[in-house]
Amino acid sequence: MAEADKLNIDSIIQRLLEVKGSRPGKNVQLTENEIRGLCLKSREIFLSQPILLELEAPLKICGLSPDLQSMEQVRRVMRPTDVPDQGLLCDLLWADPDKDVLGWGENDRGVSFTFGADVVTKFLHKHDMDLICRAHQVVEDGYEFFAKRQLVTLFSAPNYCGEFDNAGAMMSVDETLMCSFQILKPADKKLFYGAGGSLGSGRPVTPPRKAKK
Repeated sequence: MAEADKLNIDSIIQRLLEVKGSRPGKNVQLTENEIRGLCLKSREIFLSQPILLELEAPLKICGLSPDLQSMEQVRRVMRPTDVPDQGLLCDLLWADPDKDVLGWGENDRGVSFTFGADVVTKFLHKHDMDLICRAHQVVEDGYEFFAKRQLVTLFSAPNYCGEFDNAGAMMSVDETLMCSFQILKPADKKLFYGAGGSLGSGRPVTPPRKAKK
C-alpha cells in the first residue's frame, strides 16, 4: 500500500485521458507498479463507499427488494462484504423491472426477482421519493425509464463485453433536480479492446433489456 501512496495517481489518469479522441487502439504504457497502484487505490475508494449513496440533493441511488421496508436496513449492511445468492443485498443489485409483471415475479437470470410498475409506485410513495436510479442491466441507449419515469436504469459501459452494441450513459442532476444524460456511443466492435470472453465471476451475466413488443 505504501508503493501506491507514492504514485502520482493524477498524472497517471492524465496520461490515460490524453488518448481520448485518438484513433482506436492507441495504447498507454503503464508500468506494473502503476497498474497495481491504480488497482489498490480504486479498491480503497470503492470499499470506502456506502451501499446507499446519500447525496445533498434529495436522491437515493439503490435497487428494490421485497425484503426492503426501510432505508435503515441498507445502512445496516456491513461493508466490505460478499454479495449473497439471495436476500436484501442480492436483490438491491439484481432485481429487474418488468412491464409485464404485477408485484414481484421470477427472474430469468436465475437470481433475485422481477418487479412491476406497481412496486415502484408503492415504494416511492412509502419513502417519499420521486425517482429510483438503478443499474446492472444493459439497455440499448445507456438509460431507460420505467413506470412512467419513476425509475431509470443506467448502464455506463458501451459495447458491454464486446457482445452488445449498446450505448453507455451517465446521469447528472442539477440544483433544481433536473436530470440530464450524457451518452457514450458504442465503438466499432472490431476495434473494441478486450472484446469477448467470460467475466468468470460466478455471477449471472448482465442481460440486455428484452425487445419491446
